[in-house]
Amino acid sequence: MAAVQVLSIATEPIPASYKAPSAPSTSRISSPHPSGHRTLLPVGPAYLNHLRLSLHHSHSFSSLDKHLEAERERLAALHGDDGAGEDDLGVGDEEETPELLALDPKEWKKQDQYAVLGLSHLRYKATAEQIKIAHRKKVLKHHPDKKAGTTPAVSNSLYLAGVNQNTNDDAFFKCIQKAHEVLTNPEKRRQFDSVDPVFLELEEDIPTAQEIKSKNLDFFKALAPVFELYSRFSKVQPVPGLGHIDSTKEEVEGFYDFWYNFDSWRSFEWLDKEVNEGSDSRDDKRYTEKKNKSERARRKKEDIAKLRSLVDMALSLDPRIKRIKQQEKEAREAKKRAAAPGAPVKKTKQQEEEEKKKAELEAKQKEEEEKAARAEAKKQKAAAANAAKKARRQQRAAEEAAAA
Repeated sequence: MAAVQVLSIATEPIPASYKAPSAPSTSRISSPHPSGHRTLLPVGPAYLNHLRLSLHHSHSFSSLDKHLEAERERLAALHGDDGAGEDDLGVGDEEETPELLALDPKEWKKQDQYAVLGLSHLRYKATAEQIKIAHRKKVLKHHPDKKAGTTPAVSNSLYLAGVNQNTNDDAFFKCIQKAHEVLTNPEKRRQFDSVDPVFLELEEDIPTAQEIKSKNLDFFKALAPVFELYSRFSKVQPVPGLGHIDSTKEEVEGFYDFWYNFDSWRSFEWLDKEVNEGSDSRDDKRYTEKKNKSERARRKKEDIAKLRSLVDMALSLDPRIKRIKQQEKEAREAKKRAAAPGAPVKKTKQQEEEEKKKAELEAKQKEEEEKAARAEAKKQKAAAANAAKKARRQQRAAEEAAAA
């Protein structure tokens, strides 16, 4: 144990001129206690409690404590709902249809995993935390142990007393567990997202080139959502969008270059055929695996071809391509004119057509003028002949008169 040392320290005496500080006239705080208590500064919660104690509770600490406790209870009741409610991150509560509740757990691969967990509105955008919350909600609602205490017995038999006879709900609980198992496994979730039934339905509704032309659909409104739909499968993110009518040449070329070289992670293992149950034959397993492998390759090839045809269709209908080609042509002609200032300027097709029309009009006007001139000359010639004929008749008549 450490030894206690006593230090002899002598303090200087208080000067005779020292006076103790007095509280201001406006302060409600009493002067410092003779035993050496410090002055309470007029700030902070301690000062507010001092005011409550002196002004409202007549310096009764028990009354102040009751008041503070009542205030805490009031605030807890006021904000109780806010604290008790847990943020479900937008998961919500989706309506469960009879078809959904009647799912067979043996056919779990055919079920919509997102719909089973109530995530139809989020689907592939659902985060791991949202999947966890949705699964917890479904378990609390459909767990067989929870249902056993709430489901009334439908039979008067003593052997079935207290037994949960809602077997269909037990089956749906198994579907919930399977959906959770799939969506929490990154590889299985990616396989399911590749053949998401909602995506397959939207894929069937993609407009064709004939529909866009015949129905006079807006190119960007019709195809922009389609490319956004396929962008989820890209290994490279972010994916360039279709853009708008005023997109630059670089943006348009970048878009088509990206989609023509689209690197997709989409796979089709989810549709593999299972090995016959109870079969231990290696030949059966090898044959099934070989068949599944060839089917996956076929579906992958068809998917690539479908996406390529979509890009080809967009390129053929894109109204920006004509504008870009015209701009490139004008740029080339401007470059040629700049390279050879003295060379004759090559005329555009429109200019050539205008000049051709002008030449045809001038030739037609000239032909009409020549025709009118010929008609006038013929008329003058006929008038001259008539005048000469008339002069000869007069001369002949004069000769005959003189001879008589």
